[in-house]
Amino acid sequence: MAIKSVGVIGAGQMGNGIAHVFALAGYDVFLNDIDEARIDKALGQIEKNLDRQIGRGAITEADKADALGRIAKTTDLVPVAQADLVIEAATENEKIKNQIFASLAPHLGERTILTSNTSSISITRLASQTDRPERFMGFHFMNPVPVMELVELIRGIATDQATFEELKQVVASLGKTAASAEDFPAFIVNRILLPMINEAVYTLYEGVGTVESIDKAMRLGANHPMGPLQLADFIGLDVCLAIMNVLHDGLADTKYRPCPLLVKYVEAGWLGRKSGRGFYDYRGEAPVPTR
Repeated sequence: MAIKSVGVIGAGQMGNGIAHVFALAGYDVFLNDIDEARIDKALGQIEKNLDRQIGRGAITEADKADALGRIAKTTDLVPVAQADLVIEAATENEKIKNQIFASLAPHLGERTILTSNTSSISITRLASQTDRPERFMGFHFMNPVPVMELVELIRGIATDQATFEELKQVVASLGKTAASAEDFPAFIVNRILLPMINEAVYTLYEGVGTVESIDKAMRLGANHPMGPLQLADFIGLDVCLAIMNVLHDGLADTKYRPCPLLVKYVEAGWLGRKSGRGFYDYRGEAPVPTR
């Protein structure tokens, strides 16, 4: 099966990045969201990101025009379901994801491959709610999608080898590198990354260091390009908390207990960059630590 068309569900930060890289690689893309204004915002962001690539000499104006011309916006799931490949990139909530796959079911093409960009939820469990668990996989892109080279490919217990091979080829066609992960909570990247971020929050919570000193220590002492609290704000504190809850619930180990301070920030609506405040306050000219 030659995959030529891709349906992307969710026009948020991840969805618009996924649509961007597929359109630039020559695929026809259906970008879907329940909110048309959100799709328009996503298309504006895609255009800005393409301009950045032009500025770096990575692509040409013609490449940008071709890519934008390949993206069709839709609030209707029917054309998305008819694509060769569907990538669900909605919020990190299993109930919502299951509702989306249920809505797609009556309209799916016979050979359509279903995938989820989930960062932590069981692929086996999501696949079991569909009519094609053998053609269902985790397709986890890293943020920001146009920049990050890795894609985690996660097989559920029923995923067949042909589906894995097809998606591995798709990843290569995007100019990215695939890493195969088994279907355990949070897979590889977030199984390692999120406990580190959670420990950084505990370090702040216990008064070992300030926001500024913790991030400076990890940037200069461990050569990380971004401090863990700055990174948490970039990911979204609600997403960080959701992944920690999946790890804690799925592995039943107290070392994955979300830090109470992380919970408190999320309860306050301080979710990071996207809400204007998190471990840093982004409402001024430069980010300022909130603790």
